[in-house]
Amino acid sequence: MKSETPGVPTPDQIKRAPKVLLHDHLDGGLRPATIVELARECGYGQLPESDPEKLGLWFRDAADSGSLERYLETFDHTCAVMQTRDALFRVAAECAEDLAADGVVYAEVRYAPEQHLTAGLTLEEVVEAVNEGFREGERRALAAGDRIRVGALLTAMRHAARALEIAELANRYRDNGVVGFDIAGAEAGHPPTRHLDAFEYLKRENNHFTIHAGEAFGLPSIWQALQWCGADRLGHGVRIIDDIDVADDGTVTLGRLAAYVRDKRIPLELCPSSNLQTGAAASYAEHPIGLLRRLHFRATVNTDNRLMSGTSMSREFEHLVDTFHYTLDDMQWFTVNAMKSAFIPFDERLAMINDVVKPGYAELKAEWLFRQTAVTSESSAAHS
Repeated sequence: MKSETPGVPTPDQIKRAPKVLLHDHLDGGLRPATIVELARECGYGQLPESDPEKLGLWFRDAADSGSLERYLETFDHTCAVMQTRDALFRVAAECAEDLAADGVVYAEVRYAPEQHLTAGLTLEEVVEAVNEGFREGERRALAAGDRIRVGALLTAMRHAARALEIAELANRYRDNGVVGFDIAGAEAGHPPTRHLDAFEYLKRENNHFTIHAGEAFGLPSIWQALQWCGADRLGHGVRIIDDIDVADDGTVTLGRLAAYVRDKRIPLELCPSSNLQTGAAASYAEHPIGLLRRLHFRATVNTDNRLMSGTSMSREFEHLVDTFHYTLDDMQWFTVNAMKSAFIPFDERLAMINDVVKPGYAELKAEWLFRQTAVTSESSAAHS
């Protein structure tokens, strides 16, 4: 990092900065030690490693294959140990604690209830266990001096046929910890239009939903998610770059779909490290987030799967600061974008922006200016 660049934050400031997370999978963020312990408790003997440190490395290596399908295979192990109420409660509580310790003040964490039924839990019992875990994690975080609010997104698997059932579940719990709905899984061969009944139901109920689109599959996936299904946000949406042309002289031309996404301020849940793993981008420098930020799309920064990517919100921002020399102003821009796009009521979003996000960044900017002034004064004194 170039310390002389105005506002460029240090890693410590990045961690302390208030951050907002919209795209994070509960079964993709477990602590390796927790996986080992839960596997032992439930008798799951298929973990590739029994040592937590080696297991964490295995998950990252497996996810580095460049294939979304191979990436998704790693979830077989995490879901296998998340089949009881106690396990779900523990994982959710630790998720909230870990995010809060990383400076996340608001998070929407998604999971698929249908993937946690093999030990006999009902869909309702899964949701209630996770909700209770999030509330416990919020309490623990507060006791540790960190404040966070976590909302759940209920996910339906796009290759299955339970989307309407999960949408109805999300609607039943919408005032009790669940803030919206999502579909996830391999995009190729499983278009969102297969689940139109779920999306039509949610729209009739005035409920919120996001759709995984524009990650492994291109513009048709984004178009269908928006124009056929009516998604409020795009889960990833990184392939919108395919509808943006940059000429040799730097002139930028937006196609009709890209222009629509920007004009309508449709939020993009961008996940840089994950996108590198699945082959959606070749490097941080080549990731579309740089161009999308310059063009003022409603871009947000997210983790996707913290375990598989070996990442956190702070690490994601560190990569972007190192690559694009982003400042505290840039971090605040991404964070406000995310908070504006959250699935909680407008007045609550506004309160988070005005009472938490903006004051937090103002304090960090004042700290940065104070340090720069002190360095300049010391330098002047040394040369006088």
